[in-house]
Amino acid sequence: MRRISLLAAAGWTTLAFLYLPILVLVVFSFNSSKYGASWGGFTWDWYAKLFSDHKILSSTWNSLVVAALSAALSTAMGTFAAVARGRQPTAAERAKEAFFYIPLIIPELMLAVGFLLFFGTLKVDLGLWALVIAHTTLNLPIVWLIVKARLEKLDPRLEDAAVDLGATRWQALLRITLPLLAPAVAAGGLMAFIISVDCFLISFFVAGPSTTTLPIQIYSMLKYAISPEVNALSTLLFLASLAAVVAAWLLQGGEDAAIH
Repeated sequence: MRRISLLAAAGWTTLAFLYLPILVLVVFSFNSSKYGASWGGFTWDWYAKLFSDHKILSSTWNSLVVAALSAALSTAMGTFAAVARGRQPTAAERAKEAFFYIPLIIPELMLAVGFLLFFGTLKVDLGLWALVIAHTTLNLPIVWLIVKARLEKLDPRLEDAAVDLGATRWQALLRITLPLLAPAVAAGGLMAFIISVDCFLISFFVAGPSTTTLPIQIYSMLKYAISPEVNALSTLLFLASLAAVVAAWLLQGGEDAAIH
């Protein structure tokens, strides 16, 4: 019993270490005091001011557009790449898989500089579409990993049974495999969307002067002082990210139930 109590205490301590800073941020987003960390009373004013700030609204719209487009592209490409890989790839195909892990392993700063040089070499204007391409490259391996992991859990005999009953391989893919993969595909798309919205380094290098995303806007606001308006914005982003992560978790759980 003592060992169980110690493990429970360690678990709660870890959770407190992770979430206490976020809790402090949420609490101070309702602080009426504009300066410092002293509590000046409860207020909703910073949220009202946030929704009337045109720069924040514009940068939020840019981030949502880039995230939606890059999530859609990376989800489609990652799903097709996972299905094309198959459930029992050969040794040569496994060696090719290493290329999918590279964007996840190398530092994001290197990717950002690489994209900047790449677009400069091709004379591509920095801005919205450059951001979409860069974020899609970053998100594609994540979607591929999620879909691949779920594809490996599917019973291959389901497709074989459909073929035995007269369906073509393409029909079996569309009517059997993809519907069973749908929760994982949706979960991968949600994760890609979250990562794109939160991405700062690549956006900072690739956005150019004409396109400002939300992380860049927050950074520019923090260069002068930590405004409670930033606290309010960070609280909303945290809640949105939490909701998306819970949705992705539920979708993957639903897929596991469908498989078993």
